[in-house]
Amino acid sequence: MSGKQIDYLVSRFPVISETFIVRELDALSTTDGREIGLRSLFPSPDAQVHDIARRWMDKLVRPGVGACVAGLGWALLRHPLATLSILAAVVRGYAARPGLLIRALITVPIATAHARDLHSSSPTRHIHAHYATYPALAAWICARLAGVTYSVTVHAHDLYVDQSMLGRKLDGADFIVTVSEYNRRLLERYTSTPVHVIHCGIDSAAYPFRPRRIPDSGPIRALCVASLQEYKGHEVLLRALSLGGPGLDRTELDLIGNGPLNDELHKLATELGLGSRVRFHGGQSETTVKQALAEADLFVLPSILAADGQMEGLPVALMEALASGIPTVSTSLSGIPELVIPEKTGLLAIPADVQSLRDTLEQLISSGPALDDYARTGRDLVEQEFDITATTAALRSLFATV
Repeated sequence: MSGKQIDYLVSRFPVISETFIVRELDALSTTDGREIGLRSLFPSPDAQVHDIARRWMDKLVRPGVGACVAGLGWALLRHPLATLSILAAVVRGYAARPGLLIRALITVPIATAHARDLHSSSPTRHIHAHYATYPALAAWICARLAGVTYSVTVHAHDLYVDQSMLGRKLDGADFIVTVSEYNRRLLERYTSTPVHVIHCGIDSAAYPFRPRRIPDSGPIRALCVASLQEYKGHEVLLRALSLGGPGLDRTELDLIGNGPLNDELHKLATELGLGSRVRFHGGQSETTVKQALAEADLFVLPSILAADGQMEGLPVALMEALASGIPTVSTSLSGIPELVIPEKTGLLAIPADVQSLRDTLEQLISSGPALDDYARTGRDLVEQEFDITATTAALRSLFATV
């Protein structure tokens, strides 16, 4: 095992929708022989903090303005040519997207502050960046200025939406982790650095397994846990529900999640006449989400390809649903079919197709005994390939090589 300390580097911490990173940190800190550090770039936008994230707050290193000024001064004095080269590379790499360029230029002094701290730290650190956007950019800068090694986990928008400097950031890494085979195939177009598929794991033991049938009469409780963003497909779901059918006419939908489409989706639900059948719960704690999973009759995540290119990587919400034994519907997009395997662990609709989603939900509702098989196969798949114990072991093996 390498003697280097592993420092995770993220854009913001905590983020209510990124519990998978905290689970990974927790699992590594309790099973690895080394201290695990945590660094971030920008302030967190979330006032709500999951309980599992609280204990990491005291460990978080996020440079203030003074540290960033000192870091940039240190970099210019100690490594003037490298620093100017970094700035030139950032301007060239992000020039086509001015909005992203501004954020990338803001990242540079923050990264120099981290680099200055890393240069003087003991033991030697290895940086693991979650997301190939600004965290990977900062890790690349730290490697140039402080001589540290780094690796990157690639998820979704950091591959599908923003490819600025992607090849350069990935080529400098010791290794790359990504969440699906679908992503691995895409990443190999950008870099020759080894790409390893390691899923964002969950603690499957924390999700009581309860196979369930759809009730033959009375309300059907459908659950969707997802941020209220275009690529999650909530509009398609509401329109599919409004089409009705033997099962959908008695389906009530609980939506957990916050996001920019909150007001728009409230308005759409009213316009479609769904009224009290759709309940918006906003962002909720992990405990509340687990309770909702325990009570739901079916789970639906109607993911689509958004106008800006954003789409799912491999949604943790689907892992939690399958671990719980809930009949599940999603769409045949990106890495989702690696988890929701049609007629084995659930059913898949055509992305962004309202009629297909409506028909797939009706098919699930009328599946009867097949749901028992879906539940058992889904739970087995999560335990074997998506459990945090297995995924953490795979990460430890990679960290041992740096």
